[in-house]
Amino acid sequence: MRRPLWLSFAYALLAVAGAALLWLPFHTQSALDDWAVTLRERGTPARATVVDQVTESGGNRSSSSSTMYFSYVVEGRTHAQEVPCFEVCRAAGTEVPIWVNPADPGDFVTDFGQLSGHRGRVQGVLGVVGLVALGAGVVLTLSRIRRAARPGHDREARPGKDRAVRLRRVAPASVGDGRPYAGRGKRKRNVRR
Repeated sequence: MRRPLWLSFAYALLAVAGAALLWLPFHTQSALDDWAVTLRERGTPARATVVDQVTESGGNRSSSSSTMYFSYVVEGRTHAQEVPCFEVCRAAGTEVPIWVNPADPGDFVTDFGQLSGHRGRVQGVLGVVGLVALGAGVVLTLSRIRRAARPGHDREARPGKDRAVRLRRVAPASVGDGRPYAGRGKRKRNVRR
């Protein structure tokens, strides 16, 4: 059975949307890296103290995650912010140099390059969804192309007509006395006596 053209378009669109979602976390990480560099160049220097470090179990579905809780003073006001532990995790009581965004005191970068808050989580999840969508779109599109390129595809697209043609070739025609007629050839078949 021939599938509609819009289905091919939908498969290709699924692959393109998946590629865009897969690209999003890489773009976001690049933008966050640029922002960290900008904060180190233009931010207000300060010192933060790690107040606490908490590790949460991810259970069966994911690995555990650790978070550091920072306390710091900017322009006479005390602020608190959390920083996820990815590559570096400092113990409670440790002092860490930070550079704070003058426009937003909750926005800073640490001396080990980690930005405050949990940034990019949503984009990471969307990236996983994009990977699945891209894979499904490519597989479905390629299977459709392979099916269309297979020899005899048109014959499979019209099974009713081809079946009737095959039946005509196979079914013998009857002769006047009721016996089947096999046709003419080099050898005589169904010779009447």
